[in-house]
Amino acid sequence: MRVLVVTAVAAERDAVCAAGEPYGTRTLPGGHALRCAAGAGRSLDVLAAGVGPAAAAAGTATALTAAALAEAPYGLVVSAGIGGGFAPHAPLGSVVVAEAIVAADLGAETPDGFLPVTELGFGTVAHRPDPALVKAVATAAGAAVGTVLTVSTVTGSAARTAELAARHPGVLAEAMEGFGVAEAAAAHGVPVLEIRTVSNAVGPRDRAAWRIGDALAALTGVFRALPASPELSAALEQGGTPTVPSPGRTP
Repeated sequence: MRVLVVTAVAAERDAVCAAGEPYGTRTLPGGHALRCAAGAGRSLDVLAAGVGPAAAAAGTATALTAAALAEAPYGLVVSAGIGGGFAPHAPLGSVVVAEAIVAADLGAETPDGFLPVTELGFGTVAHRPDPALVKAVATAAGAAVGTVLTVSTVTGSAARTAELAARHPGVLAEAMEGFGVAEAAAAHGVPVLEIRTVSNAVGPRDRAAWRIGDALAALTGVFRALPASPELSAALEQGGTPTVPSPGRTP
């Protein structure tokens, strides 16, 4: 099975690649460099697509289309990288696997509060990865399972943190790319996962307390653990299922 891993920035891509050697490089249409490796019966390509849901969706769609045209389609897409954790459930250095990938700010502000785009009568705001894949990866990585939010603006206040936690019970982390990756994967009918390692607490910004290096090291550890997971191999052999868009309010 060919697996596409999509990160935002080069540091995250390099952390994933550090889990296995060697990697070659080829250039996708548009100029993105795709790192490619093969081994253990699985081909792993890693793409740093850029920051934010739009860049993530565009980069993922480009890679998926190029693979399909080459008659070597991917069987799984993984959105991976570091992110913020909601205390106390996702402490610094921990790993989170998304059971729901949610666009937290796709909608409209109203006098009565925020309305997701689905309640405006169109679109989707959430994708739910295959539970068997989620469980297998979480078991292999020692990860917590919960909702991961995709935001276009990183949360930086206690009030916003409380608002998101109240609106999305079970939320564990936020990042900026997962929903974009999931949208592209769903359009191509390819299963998707999101894996985040926690570099900082969601809330008032305190850069001195961030542990980016530790989170990147944890990301490498996740991708070292996955090839040895019999549970993941079994789930992948079953083929997984494409992400399921979820209408209405999110978890």
